[in-house]
Amino acid sequence: MSPVTKGAARDIIAVISRNPRTLKRIRRSRPPLPKHARPVVRLYVERELAQAAAVAVEGAQAHYLARVMRLGVGDGVALFNGRDGEWCATVSGLGAGRAELRIGERLREQDRVRDLWLVHAPIKGPRLAAVVEKATELGVDALLPVTTRNTVVGRVNARRLQARAIEAAEQCGRLSVPAIRPLRSLDAVIASWPRARALLFCDETAAAPPLVEALRAAPAPPGGAWAVLIGPEGGFAAAEADLLRRLPFVVPAKLGPRILRADTAAIAALSLWQATIGEWRDEGAP
Repeated sequence: MSPVTKGAARDIIAVISRNPRTLKRIRRSRPPLPKHARPVVRLYVERELAQAAAVAVEGAQAHYLARVMRLGVGDGVALFNGRDGEWCATVSGLGAGRAELRIGERLREQDRVRDLWLVHAPIKGPRLAAVVEKATELGVDALLPVTTRNTVVGRVNARRLQARAIEAAEQCGRLSVPAIRPLRSLDAVIASWPRARALLFCDETAAAPPLVEALRAAPAPPGGAWAVLIGPEGGFAAAEADLLRRLPFVVPAKLGPRILRADTAAIAALSLWQATIGEWRDEGAP
C-alpha cells in the first residue's frame, strides 16, 4: 500500500470533518486508552473530603469521567475542594448521568496561594474567559470585574466564568479555585478597598516606573496582600488615573514601551508579579 501524502491526508480530514456521522463513528470505534497511559484526572467538588467517604458526581462531571475520559470502575480520580487538600478516589460505579467515587488516601495537604487579586475591566467575547483561565493558572485568589468610564462590556456571566476557573484549576494542579466577584464600578471598589492591600496600577503613562522596578521599590503590605489593576480597552479616563495615583495604597507601574491589549496586560502583569515577589521566586504552592 502506498503511503498517504500530507496533501491527501488533509483532503481526507476535510471530507470527514464535514460529515458529523462519520466523526461519531470514528469516535465510537476508538479503543480505550490502556490504564497506564491514561492522564491523571482531577475534579473539583464542593462537598467535604475524607478517607473512605463516598462521593457522587452528576451531570457534566459524570459525562466527563465516563464519556470524555472514558474511565471505568476501578479507575482513579484526584478530588479537591479548596479546603481539604487533594485526595485519591476510585470510580466505584457508573450510571446514567451519575458516577460514584470512593475516597482513598490524601495525596496533598491543603495549601494556600499568595493573596493576589486581579481587578479588571471586562472585555468582549472569549478573551474574557481566557483572562479568567490564565489568572487561575497564575495563582490569582479572586477576580474583581469593574466598570470604568471607558468600559464597553456592561455585564458578565459570573457562573460561566466560575466554571472556566474551575476547569483551569483542575488542569493546572491548583488546590483552590479563585472566586469571581460581582461586577461593580471602579469607584465602588476603591471606596471599599482594604487599606492593607497594595494595588498595582498598570499605568500607561510614561511617568510610571517599570513594573519590576515599582514592585521592588514598594513597601511590603501587611500580610503580603496585593492586587493588580488592568484597565479597559480604551484605557483609564484621565480623572480615574489621577485619582488612582493619589491613593496611598496604589503602586503605579508601566508595562513596557507598547500599549498592550487588556488580556495581554493582565497576563504580563501577573507573571511579572509572580516572578518578582510571588510564588515563582520561592516556588510556592500551586
